[in-house]
Amino acid sequence: MGWYGGAQARSVWRSERQPGVRQAPAKVEQRTRTVSAAWRPSMTVSTAGWPAGSYLIRLTAATGAQRFVPITVRSPGAQGRVVVLNATTTWQAYNMWGGYDLYKGPSGGLNDRATAVSFDRPYDGNGAGKFLAYEQPAIALAEKLGVPLAYATDNDLHADPRLLDGARGLLTLGHDEYWSSAMREHAAQARDRGVNIAFLGANAVNRHIRFQSTALGADRLVVCYKDAGSDPMSGKNPAESTQDWRLPPMPRPESDLIGIQYVCFPAEGAFTVHRPDFWLFRGTGVRKGTRFPGVIGPEADALNRGGPTPSTLEIVAHSPIACGNGAAGADASYYTVRSGAGVFATGTMRWVCSMRGPSCGHGVTEAGRRFVTQVSSTLITAMAAGPLGNRYPSRPNHGEFTGTP
Repeated sequence: MGWYGGAQARSVWRSERQPGVRQAPAKVEQRTRTVSAAWRPSMTVSTAGWPAGSYLIRLTAATGAQRFVPITVRSPGAQGRVVVLNATTTWQAYNMWGGYDLYKGPSGGLNDRATAVSFDRPYDGNGAGKFLAYEQPAIALAEKLGVPLAYATDNDLHADPRLLDGARGLLTLGHDEYWSSAMREHAAQARDRGVNIAFLGANAVNRHIRFQSTALGADRLVVCYKDAGSDPMSGKNPAESTQDWRLPPMPRPESDLIGIQYVCFPAEGAFTVHRPDFWLFRGTGVRKGTRFPGVIGPEADALNRGGPTPSTLEIVAHSPIACGNGAAGADASYYTVRSGAGVFATGTMRWVCSMRGPSCGHGVTEAGRRFVTQVSSTLITAMAAGPLGNRYPSRPNHGEFTGTP
């Protein structure tokens, strides 16, 4: 998956016709309600010679039925590159294959949901719903720009403390909600070495997770009780208890990394410009108050008025939104740090989808598509050139919204 002159994909491999085999039914571990597929491998696919990137293997049955298997061919290194991060932990958190995910079980409610989900199973639906909705348009754009890219997954960011060594930037996409301690530490350490970060979504780094092993290997189980009172780890090692990052027993709000943090679901609104002279908005023709309908949603972030907030935080968009049946606000932000790194956050989960324009739905317009695409293009190109703060230091203004100096 990429740009490829606008085709946005190219075929690299095709198998011969294969006989179908009925595999064993799903297994459910009763204590954590973890689903796994104890299947016998039916085919091995070599990726030798395939360029690093995001791929979809399409399975086509004799009946014509189809589904996808998303895979990432990882880059051997990130030196001089912008790292595109596939949000695999979030894909897995919402994966209902076998009847359980981290949100619900067979009853459709929270009482019988899973507290750990396994990569040892297929994805539900068409197999690639989260990738196609929240990541594919941004990957196509990044490849169209021609900047040096590297590819990795959330699992890689967790496992490899050197993953971002020498990188120019880290690009997290529309929905990257589930982060381990190691993921967060590695991203923050990279920022403090001069690696730029862009959050082209909302609700990122909201849920704290732990990784565990399965019979198939390390880091193939995502543990998230979402409630410290239920997690046996909360009494043993509070720093690894799995609830929202901002909650006890050891609150660490994600705003100290992102700049802003999750505030609303369901959110709907127009992305509203606050600082038209912000460097990423140059050339877009916007003025203060320019609105792009539909770009905010279905989840949104905003300034964390209680902190922690980076001292250099600049609020560049401030958007009135509907939050359920009430009113709220969403923000987009930018800050720079001593290393020179810059961190930009869009504050909306619909940013990547808006690259599709009206076909995204929700009232997104062609003008919205042009704006989001131009801002993203300017951002990714600048990230690839080196630490953003050296050329574009942030201009702190968050005191306007908190009443502090």
